[in-house]
Amino acid sequence: MKPAHIALAILVSALWGIAFVVSKIGLESFTPAQLTALRFMVAGIAAVWLPRPKVSWPTLVAVGLTVFTGQFLLQFFGIANGMSAGLTAFVVQTQALFTVLFAALAIGDKPRPRYVVGMLTAAAGLVLVGLTSGSGVTAAGFALAMGSAVSWAIGNVWIKRIGEVKMLHLMVWASLVPPLPSLALSALLDGPRSLLYFFAGASWLGIGAALYLGVVATVFAYAVWGHLLQRYTTGAVAPFALLAPCVGAMASAMVFGERFGPMRLAGMAFMLMGVAIVALPLHRIGPLPLGPKISRRPLLEATSSGGHADTP
Repeated sequence: MKPAHIALAILVSALWGIAFVVSKIGLESFTPAQLTALRFMVAGIAAVWLPRPKVSWPTLVAVGLTVFTGQFLLQFFGIANGMSAGLTAFVVQTQALFTVLFAALAIGDKPRPRYVVGMLTAAAGLVLVGLTSGSGVTAAGFALAMGSAVSWAIGNVWIKRIGEVKMLHLMVWASLVPPLPSLALSALLDGPRSLLYFFAGASWLGIGAALYLGVVATVFAYAVWGHLLQRYTTGAVAPFALLAPCVGAMASAMVFGERFGPMRLAGMAFMLMGVAIVALPLHRIGPLPLGPKISRRPLLEATSSGGHADTP
């Protein structure tokens, strides 16, 4: 990957890591279904002036249901069911592993050996982090977070299969899909008028959280991510998402006081190593030169022609 694209992948991962903390703040004002609906109502506003991408409606709906609806409904319900923001960030990012696996099975996008090593290294870090989860983590919350990861991975493969398309347009129009099922679920679980009630009583932080999730973490971040998935193999792009939980854990520690010990730090280090293995062109790295390289060709040419070489 080009350095500029590596920087973009790292930026997107950082924005997603912060989004886990922002989501927990938003869930203090809204229910999971309501926050999902609000997030994508905000993101879908741009469809008013952006033309629909050149993809079929079934494909557009499939992307909206997997990358957005399934991922975030399950993720928000996981947080509401006892998952901390930091731990949710780590569990959801197993999507990187599922993405590479599903892409290899569905479209034959097989990762290079170096990518496999990087993914396994990062997976080892995820296991270490998972072992640090406290007794307060419920089985339901963990299962919901894992379901969120699987839904996102399936959506990544859908995007990979689409081919060349304007990713900003695709992300905005796919954002029109989640509000309807989310509002229907909210009406079923929270009551038909609950959204207006919660919105009227929401804090400025809750409203700001919905705006950040809709504009920054959805429209911008997923447009850039989708562009990278189209340009490079999933094995090259997906591991960068594993940086998000590191950012999410640090942000959760600063905002909510979440703490992690040596094992979790070791797991984060393994995840960073995995991303480095994938991102850095190791085959180009050689021993550092000890000094300037002096060519002997002029001397050979001079002596072979009977002349004398110039002296400094």
